[in-house]
Amino acid sequence: MISFGPTEEQEMVRDAMRDFAEQAVRPIARECDEASEIPADFLQSVWDLGLTSTQIPESYGGGGEERSSVTNAMILEELAFGDATLAAAATSPSGFANAIVDQGSEDQKKTLLPLFCTEKFHAASLAIVEPGAIFDASRPRTVAEPKDDSFVLSGAKTLVPLGDRASHFLVTARNGDALDAFVVARDAEGLTISEPELNLGLKGLITVGLELERVEIPKTARLGGDAGADVRRILDGSRVALSALMLGVSRAVLDYCVPYAKDRVAFDEPISKKQAIAFRLSDMHIEQEAMRLMVWKAASHLEKGLDVSRVAHLTRGYCAEKSLWVTDNGIQTLGGHGFIREHPVEMWFRNARTLGVLEGLIAV
Repeated sequence: MISFGPTEEQEMVRDAMRDFAEQAVRPIARECDEASEIPADFLQSVWDLGLTSTQIPESYGGGGEERSSVTNAMILEELAFGDATLAAAATSPSGFANAIVDQGSEDQKKTLLPLFCTEKFHAASLAIVEPGAIFDASRPRTVAEPKDDSFVLSGAKTLVPLGDRASHFLVTARNGDALDAFVVARDAEGLTISEPELNLGLKGLITVGLELERVEIPKTARLGGDAGADVRRILDGSRVALSALMLGVSRAVLDYCVPYAKDRVAFDEPISKKQAIAFRLSDMHIEQEAMRLMVWKAASHLEKGLDVSRVAHLTRGYCAEKSLWVTDNGIQTLGGHGFIREHPVEMWFRNARTLGVLEGLIAV
């Protein structure tokens, strides 16, 4: 019989992340949004869970567990149910580490992966998004010019997570007609890191812009070395991960609105008995379930090594549209309360709007 349910192990992991989200993530979400900052002790507490290090091979200092994209998507949903901002910050280093594990050269693995197997939180970031109204992650404007035994990178990136503390950046760039990625150290000459950006949502997550003014790096800094890498695979993993975050936000909204509608009384009866409200909540639930099936399907394709680009693109597009629709309807359900900070729905709406335009924040 075909089953769309998680395995027993996935159930255990999901339950553990759900408890962590309720106890450690949700209680500080509003504070982080207001302060535009995430406490270092929270990042350390997530680091201690081993979400990054356990999926790195033992030969490089990690736990050696086999990575499951489906399980990681479930983890992201649960963390984002607590708060998408904190979820993105907690798992951002995994996007960089996973790319090195999957496609890095042997020297890159030996040099970089041990950084993620220490007891102290370590940040390294994907640098994919570029400034401008029109942006295609598969055709970046940042260019890499071969020069003897090096590459010269020129261009700009934006919305780079944890860029205020990241030791390395994985920068995507055009290398002739090919799409490549390059490991750029924080102290590389010609690299300028901006002040923290001011964003509509995910306010607690510090993002920065990068200016690469003829940054010269050795050829060994190309992801995968001489063989290069399938950067499209990294983009696919990012889109699945972002979709899982948007699913988590949508679930948080519905979970908040249903009891609110039952308790809120207007004209002598709960508003949940009004068809306009009841039908809206029903549709929100339907879209949430559809999003989950699409996320699991895309993650499954990724895990099995199938061509997932089309599925990942469709999943991200659907989740971006429907998560914004769900959060907007959450505001409508709360009425005037939906616009005030006493309730978290306005924050979730801003987070959904921001997630819907991102690329390369994290990856499964």
